[in-house]
Formats: sequence, structure tokens, C-alpha cells
Amino acid sequence: MIVRQFLNDTPIGASYLVGCGGKGIAAVIDPIREPSVYLRAAEAGGMHIAFVVETHIHADHISTGRALVGATGADYVLFADAPVSYPFKGVRDGDELPLGNVTARVLHTPGHTPEHICLLITDRTRADEPWFVLTGHTLMVGDLGRTELATSVEEGARDLFRSARRLATLPDYVEVLPGAYAGSVCGRSLSGKPWSSIGFEKRFNKALRIENEAAFVAHMMADIPLPPPEAAKIREVNAGLQTRATPA
Repeated sequence: MIVRQFLNDTPIGASYLVGCGGKGIAAVIDPIREPSVYLRAAEAGGMHIAFVVETHIHADHISTGRALVGATGADYVLFADAPVSYPFKGVRDGDELPLGNVTARVLHTPGHTPEHICLLITDRTRADEPWFVLTGHTLMVGDLGRTELATSVEEGARDLFRSARRLATLPDYVEVLPGAYAGSVCGRSLSGKPWSSIGFEKRFNKALRIENEAAFVAHMMADIPLPPPEAAKIREVNAGLQTRATPA
């Protein structure tokens, strides 16, 4: 397996290249930078990009996903019910993206947004058990994603509670590779360390440790930070519903 993490600082976010060097197949998840960055990384690993995956429709930055699809001919992957205006490969909970000896299983994890997905990654040359999970803005290091950017804060919080409890059932050794880290407007108490594990987050992530739904909703509704500048417009641009916006 080949994994590359790309940390972006303006805006703050993390993208990933994941694939099988032996079979030469890769996916890019949540691209932020210019397509050439991911093309060079894939070429260096002897892989072609077969899938470009958005964990959700972002509200804090303009995605370069469609540009990367245009440069590669890859399938553009989003949750099947994602409210977008352009063609894409729709996936649902339990679907798998084949990456040679690597598989990426889709977990529908609504809450941060209704269409949010995570990807549970397994390298079958190592084990049949999952190795890590790409969590987007659902579970991050130190906190969970905010819930009011695409729906009401309460509705999003109830969905996120169920999604978080589901992720907490993964084995403790499964690594967490999130889509954001400290400084991102999409979370509150985020760590500057951009990876963790399910076990560590279950012990030390304050929001993930709340096991009562009502208490969780109250926690998520308290001290809500200001939304990203032009969040609604940016989300519409990423959904193909507008052509211009000024990112944060």
C-alpha cells in the first residue's frame, strides 16, 4: 500500500493519495491543491488515479476534485444522494472501491453534512482487517466536526452522534486519518497532530466520549463558532450550483 498525506495551510485541510503500488491503482481523497500535485505523487508511486473521492461537499474551500477528474479521467465519487448538479459515481454504505490489493469500504457517516462518508481502508497483502479510516470532517483528532453548515445544528448533531458511535466500534488499533487539523474552521478543539487512532480518540476525545445523545446534542449546540466566510456560497460552488465564490 502507498499512502500520502497532503497538509494544506490556506485553507487548512488534509488530502490523501491511497493506492496499491503493485497493481498501480490509486484514489485521491478530498483534493485541495492543484491537480499536478496529486498527479506527480501518483506517478512517483507508479500508479494511475482511478477515483477522486469527496468525503462531503465542502464549505471551507473550493475543491479541485473536478479539475483532477478532468486531468485523469477518474471516477468522481460522492455519496449517492449528494445534492450536486454534475455527473458522479454514487456510492452507498458498504460499497467498496477496488484499488488492487487495497480496498476502500464506504461508511455513510452523516452529521457534519448529510452526505458525508468515511473510507475504511484494508491492505489485503497485510491482513483482512482494516488498517485505517479516512474520516473527513466526521472524526478528527481531538474533536468531531461541526454540524450546522448544511442543516440545523440539532439535526446534524443527532446524525453525528450515531455516526460517531459507529466509528467508535471500530477496533482500537485502526488509525484515524482526518480531513482537517488545528486551525480548521470545521472543528473546535482540534489537535495539530493530523493523525490518531480509534483507541486514543475513544479515551481522550471529549466529544467522542459522550455516550448520551441528549448530552451530546447539548455539547454540540454550545459555543458554536462563526461559520467560514461565504460558507454557503462555497458549498454551492462545490455542488456545481454556482460558478464563483471567494474561499476562506
